[in-house]
Amino acid sequence: MQKKLERIAAAQAKLARRVVERPVDPGNVRVVAAVDVSYRGNMARAALVLCTFPDCEVLGSKTAVVDVTFPYIPTYFFLRETRPVLMVLRGEEFDLLLVEGHGRAHPRGYGLASHIGLLVGRPTIGVAKGPLRGAPEGLFKRMGKAYVSVGHLIDLESAVRIIEPLLEGGYPRPLRLADRLSKRETL
Repeated sequence: MQKKLERIAAAQAKLARRVVERPVDPGNVRVVAAVDVSYRGNMARAALVLCTFPDCEVLGSKTAVVDVTFPYIPTYFFLRETRPVLMVLRGEEFDLLLVEGHGRAHPRGYGLASHIGLLVGRPTIGVAKGPLRGAPEGLFKRMGKAYVSVGHLIDLESAVRIIEPLLEGGYPRPLRLADRLSKRETL
């Protein structure tokens, strides 16, 4: 397993070079999607919430349940969550994506939010409840209870400007709703 993880870490380092950081004008964001995944036994339940921006009126939501195919290993979270996240995002339209997980604020500069952002080709922000050990300083910003980082196609300054009006109780409301939905049937 260690050799496999070393190969995956090398691939993460290469993929990190493909992450694009650029300004995003919040005035061009109309629909924000938020995704989170919860686990029960060997099943993953991904939840998607679509909200208007900046007032966060819920436009829709859905879930996808899939078998877990990779164990939880710190800093390799993207291998566990990519499949359920992509399944719940399938067919959805949005301007910007919030992912419960780190982006560039990762020891190898490539967490779940960066991976999903590269795959879906939309501006993506990573939001986590704490920093990862070994993540370089300056790649995240603490906002209330959230640690915000670049996923893909957005810079940190823009990410902060977009997260700010979404904060409710110290955490982005769309992700709080996605978290609740991932743990039960309804919002």
